[in-house]
Amino acid sequence: MLDFLNICSKTRKYWILLTLTVISLELIALYLQHVILIKPCVLCVYQRCALGGIGIAGLIATIAPFTSLRFFAILIWIYSAWKGLLLAKEYTNIQLHPTPFFMCDLFVKFPHWLPLNKWWPAVFHADGICTEYKWYFLSLEISQWMLIIFSNYLIIALFVALSQIIDLKKHNK
Repeated sequence: MLDFLNICSKTRKYWILLTLTVISLELIALYLQHVILIKPCVLCVYQRCALGGIGIAGLIATIAPFTSLRFFAILIWIYSAWKGLLLAKEYTNIQLHPTPFFMCDLFVKFPHWLPLNKWWPAVFHADGICTEYKWYFLSLEISQWMLIIFSNYLIIALFVALSQIIDLKKHNK
């Protein structure tokens, strides 16, 4: 399996597939926001950013997957999936165990040099409430689905990274 993942990591089509999965999830989020009229909360917006990081990793590796650029992309992928998983876990905890002492922020806080909510408010403006149940699919709420999605992204990214390490050890012998 690790040999297969190593071969996949050196092929553009698999990095494009990773990017397309991210684009699909972002489009679903925008559909829920603008068509179904579900207001995203701060944690939803931050999870969109984490997904965007995974998509950027896919785009970086698509440029030249057969070079060491893919190692950089894998690190971005792991970091973004990890941050997304932590955000999804926090969001799920807020929804499953609501308390007035543990809530998400009221406003998104982006760095002053990257005010995404000002540049692209249709995507990054948060005016929803974290404790509000928004939408269910197969008896799971959005936060729970994002927990599953980020877990899968992270597990796959870690296996891809492991396949790179094992491949480097094979070549060094």
